[in-house]
Parts: sequence; structure tokens; C-alpha cells
Amino acid sequence: MRPPLRAVAMLAAAAALVTGCSSGNDWSRPHPKPSAVGALGPGFIDPSARPAPESTVTPQPGSWAGVHPSKDYRVVLLTMGDDRPTRSLVTAVEEWADDEHVDLRTVVPDAHNPVASIVKALEMSPDLIVSAGNDLIDPLALVTPSHLSQQFLVVGAELAEPTHNVTAVDWSGASFRGEGLGMSSTYDADSFTGERCAAAIRAGVAAVLNDLTGIVIWLDQLPPA
Repeated sequence: MRPPLRAVAMLAAAAALVTGCSSGNDWSRPHPKPSAVGALGPGFIDPSARPAPESTVTPQPGSWAGVHPSKDYRVVLLTMGDDRPTRSLVTAVEEWADDEHVDLRTVVPDAHNPVASIVKALEMSPDLIVSAGNDLIDPLALVTPSHLSQQFLVVGAELAEPTHNVTAVDWSGASFRGEGLGMSSTYDADSFTGERCAAAIRAGVAAVLNDLTGIVIWLDQLPPA
């Protein structure tokens, strides 16, 4: 049973570690709605049929490469866990943000109260919240349905029952879904390569910027080296 929204909001008072790799801009100031710079390539989705909510799409490798975020894109990275897959995802997000001149800030939740840190990220009013780490899946499932105006991107995992504001990027070696479902039988920590994690953040952001949200992007195939 989910707690009332008032109870969730009260948890925001709990401490969270916030770090920044940002331009130093004040996020409280008015901010233009972000947009996609560039266009999706052929084969990202079937142009004749928009993907249904909670559906899985398998884009052609590299079909997301031409899409970039507009200037001053504000992103909060939520990350929890010190395992190698999580570290690989965090590195990919940080490198992407640096390449794309994204205003990135990082929130590292308290493992004993991760919901409070998710609420902290929401209060920052970013354009996008990116989640890296399997330990965040169940807390996200608790919070995201109550904040439908905020876009979330989960890389290397997915929510079992996502709402339209939660997009995920997954592949056969990842696909953790939480809610007591256990780890996928195909889980493979070695599949979290730098190349795949980099593709995950870029493909996921490309989908969000093109309003293709609430879906799972499946990345078993990668562009040729």
C-alpha cells in the first residue's frame, strides 16, 4: 500500500548528498521548455504506429545519435549502489552530460530512506531525472505515479508497471524490475560495458526529448564500433 502524498512529501526533509557538475545556473529562475536538437534516424520506431504505453521498442542501432538536448538542459542523476554496473552507468551519464553541455546535478540517496532523496530531486524541478542502480527501482515505483509532470529515465533496469512519465532503457543482461520479481535469469554484470551504457543514456534521452515516454527501449544491438 502506497503512503499518502503528505507522508511522502514530509520525507523530503531527510538529508541527501547533492553534488554538481553544472554551469552554476540558479535552477529557481525561469527556464525554457527543453527541446530536441536534431532528429531521430530511421528505425528508431515504426513511423506508422506510435508505441503504446508500457510497450517495448527495439530501435535500429545508432538511430538516436542525431538527437541532442537543447541548451541548459537540466538533469538530476539519482544513483545508489557501488556495484560495477551502477558505476558504469554513472560514468556514462557524466560523460554524456559533459559532451552535451548538460547542467547535471547528482543526488546520492540515503540507503535507509531513498524516497526522501527522490523527493529532493523532484523539488529541484529538473527537466529530467535519470536513475542508475537497481536499489532505486522500488522507491521509484512508489513515487513516480504521484508526480506525472516530471519525466524520469531509468537506465539499465525498468519499473514493473511504469506510468507515462517513466521511460527505461534495458537489454538482456540487465532488465531488473523490482517489486519482488528478483533478478532476471539473463542478468549479466559484464553486459554493462561503457559502450552499452553510453548508448543507453543517449537513446533514452532521445526518446524523452521526442515525447516517446512510458516505454522500454531495448538495446540488445549496438552500433558497429
